[in-house]
Amino acid sequence: MWKGAISFGLVNIPVALYSATRSSGIDFDWLDRRTMDPVGYKRVNKKTGKEVASQDIVRGVEYGHDRYVVLTDDEIESAYPRTTQTIELEAFVDADEIPFVYLERPYYIAPVSRGEKVYALLREALRKSNRVAVARVVIHTKQHLAMLMPCGRSLVLNLMRWGGEVRSSDELNLPPAGEKAAGLREAEMKMALQLVDDMTQKWDADQFRNSFSEEIRKLVETKAREGEVEVVEEEALQADDAESNVVDLTSLLRRSLQGRHKEAPEEEAAKPPRKAASGKSPAPSKTGARRAAAGKKATAASSRAKRKAA
Repeated sequence: MWKGAISFGLVNIPVALYSATRSSGIDFDWLDRRTMDPVGYKRVNKKTGKEVASQDIVRGVEYGHDRYVVLTDDEIESAYPRTTQTIELEAFVDADEIPFVYLERPYYIAPVSRGEKVYALLREALRKSNRVAVARVVIHTKQHLAMLMPCGRSLVLNLMRWGGEVRSSDELNLPPAGEKAAGLREAEMKMALQLVDDMTQKWDADQFRNSFSEEIRKLVETKAREGEVEVVEEEALQADDAESNVVDLTSLLRRSLQGRHKEAPEEEAAKPPRKAASGKSPAPSKTGARRAAAGKKATAASSRAKRKAA
């Protein structure tokens, strides 16, 4: 995902960043039950309900109730952090001091360009001191607070929430800390500890999987094997993916018809009338004569039928 370096003091470790997670969720796409066409979205004016062209959309930040400050693209661009390919280690803290609620998303860090020895040195120093490193890093133009910590043979960079983003629990109605302050009896504590000991086991991530996603996947596989699969046109998906090119079907058909009406006279004018060798209009073909005679007979028969009915 990213290549750069870990920097602290005069030490520079060339590294690469790899995603350490993958989503186990299920993405449900919207489909029209009548046609099995994909259902997308339009950028609409919430007041009028009319679609808004992408060039007419600006970005604003709410400033008080129903009041917004509009920012230009250049103004937003100027606020972006300076992009560097460096994980700047700013401090080392005890591993137990950072509350887990600040942790957001992990990434594996691997050494590149002969950085293995310095990488191992930092990893073992953190492990032996029971410390983690607090760092800043820019990924995809966005600045993140991060924690660098050893995990087995690897270093893990865990993106964190910024200070002020985690709400305080002081406003919650929580029992006081401590056994006596919380009114817990010794017998109750003893039984609770015994229950904890009985349920204690070694950590095995494979025992804890997203059961909903697995059940949905099994259901999809079963229905697919039984032939319960709906066909969704690929062209419709591609058209819907274009955010700013959502075309009203009625307008599209109208333009198509207008185009055909404009082309028809030009095509007829481009074809000169066929003339006979003598300069007279060409005689009708035998097939045309037969059709004309049949038409006259049908007209006469229709007239006789009408007179009889009268």
